[in-house]
Amino acid sequence: MIREHRSRSKLEAYYQKFTEEGILDPNVHPWVAESWKKSQSLAINREKMEVEHKLSKEEFLELQNKHRDAIDYLSKLSEGIREFFQEYNLSLLLVDADCTVLKSYSLPFYQMTPGEIEGTRVGVEEVGTSSICIAYEHQTPFWMFGPEMWVKECQLGDACSAPVKVNGEFHYIITLVSMEQIAMPQDAVISLLLTMKTALEEHLTESMRIKAEEAILDATPFAVYHVMPGGEVAYANQLGHTRLEGIGAKKNEAGRHTSNLNDVIMNYQHTPIYKGFRGVPSYNKEVTWITPAKTYEDITTVVPLERDEDQAVQSVVVVSMPIEDLRTLVAHAAGYTAKYSLNSMVGDGTTFQSVRNKAARVAKNHHHVLIQGEAGTGKQRMAHGIHQASSRAAGPLITLRCGDATPELLEQELFGVMLNPEVSHQGRLELASGGTLFLDEIEKMPKTIAQQLARALDEGKACRVGESVERSIDVRIIAACDSDLKRLTERGLFARELYDIVSRSVVRVPALRSRREDIPALARHIIGELAEQHQMESKRILPETEKVLEEYDWPGNIKQLQSVLEYAFFNTPGAEIGPANISLMGDVKPDNKWKEDKEVFVKAWQAAGGNVSRLANLLNVSRVTLYRYLKKYGLEKK
Repeated sequence: MIREHRSRSKLEAYYQKFTEEGILDPNVHPWVAESWKKSQSLAINREKMEVEHKLSKEEFLELQNKHRDAIDYLSKLSEGIREFFQEYNLSLLLVDADCTVLKSYSLPFYQMTPGEIEGTRVGVEEVGTSSICIAYEHQTPFWMFGPEMWVKECQLGDACSAPVKVNGEFHYIITLVSMEQIAMPQDAVISLLLTMKTALEEHLTESMRIKAEEAILDATPFAVYHVMPGGEVAYANQLGHTRLEGIGAKKNEAGRHTSNLNDVIMNYQHTPIYKGFRGVPSYNKEVTWITPAKTYEDITTVVPLERDEDQAVQSVVVVSMPIEDLRTLVAHAAGYTAKYSLNSMVGDGTTFQSVRNKAARVAKNHHHVLIQGEAGTGKQRMAHGIHQASSRAAGPLITLRCGDATPELLEQELFGVMLNPEVSHQGRLELASGGTLFLDEIEKMPKTIAQQLARALDEGKACRVGESVERSIDVRIIAACDSDLKRLTERGLFARELYDIVSRSVVRVPALRSRREDIPALARHIIGELAEQHQMESKRILPETEKVLEEYDWPGNIKQLQSVLEYAFFNTPGAEIGPANISLMGDVKPDNKWKEDKEVFVKAWQAAGGNVSRLANLLNVSRVTLYRYLKKYGLEKK
């Protein structure tokens, strides 16, 4: 608050009248009056400034280090106006948000050496009324005349204090104190203080922004560089420094790994960075970096920055990421991780326990794995469990169904494909690098593709379709097959080379009818999952219902059990699922129009596992009738 000059003799009289008689003159500034009353109530010493509330040397050093940025900046700022301080015998203080003096600049403050005042708390509770406590209390600049100070030894000169705020939050107070009763250019002192306040606020705001940006850049999975025209790295984030150190860059005096890229990248003039200085930007380019230590493959973006008067690019920003890191990042972002563990697979019967224990042992070795079992037995869950229990659990789990595409598309999905000289897409084999590739329905993979995959696994290298560039792969195959893959191989229907690789560890998942003792637990687990997934109350499966489920052969295995229980869960009105609520064909009923609707008939056919006698019983019709409809719909009878 800017205040007009006041008569010192009058102010001295107001102070004496209050301290000796307890009477406040109405001409006393209300903020000062309020502070005087508080100082009196706290019994603050009026004769001499107390410095008992002082930090230890170690505590003060730690506090200064915490605020080093502000201390150093104000030091540089005050250096250029030292002569002004000396002319008017001024001292400059930097005080933190707790009213502790962080630094005393220029001349001694309150006739104390800087060592005495620094680390001392100068709030109203310690030294009574001062411009510091007024600025602190009211969060605004305030000029205080000497006679208004509570401590008499501080009443020789005037003082002005201003709060320093960063992004609206109070951080510091800066104070200018006059040590003598000399005429001061009040406007000049106030202007100087407010200028220093604004400069410090802008510096701290910018410093905070830069620190935040550096923290963001250090947290990103990309290496970020600011490169000058000669190839010198002016800035690198944390990952960038790590990469520079890895290729032999040298540390500078500040301990940062900056270096001229010409010295460490052998093909520097053939990289997008070199082109960037000719004004050519690059976005997400696959780039090979050849260094004396190692050859890297990155996805790189180069952005030219401002140009000078001659339109020459002054610097470029480079954002780069190792391809193997990008694969892992994309895989995890897309949810390519194991969703199930082996322990989450329900079954306490002897048969399934034996299978689960074998899967746990297989997971620990480094062999490729073949999972065999009828459709719907849970081979995919088993693959997830093996991946999660393996040493590759931190890597991606990528799935490819071999029966979902034509041979041409399957090859491209598996190995990747070059669309044109500028665009090349990686395949599932590369995407799974460092993790696991789950090949479902592997028996449907064409022999030529299977032989190509076998070679790639043997050599640890693969080429994308349309390319001759070999890329390293590090992947474990978990294959699943509904039929006997060994028999298919012996009949020449599957590639021997790939069979020999994936069959080194074989896990056979039993059919549900072979583990009937697990059906009640599986049913309860499925109902529990449905209730949690749809945020509904769970339902109880009655014992007699469990008996019905146990006695059924379940040709569709767990997948069919899931379908039946899902239908029962949503269509049972009460909280208990009884035998009458179980439809072994799910939403297919005898009164459905299966005679006219092939889709309905196929559902029933699948529910019966392709068994004519079982379907005849379910639909309550004769076998002869079923044969006619099987022929009509082109289905194979068993």
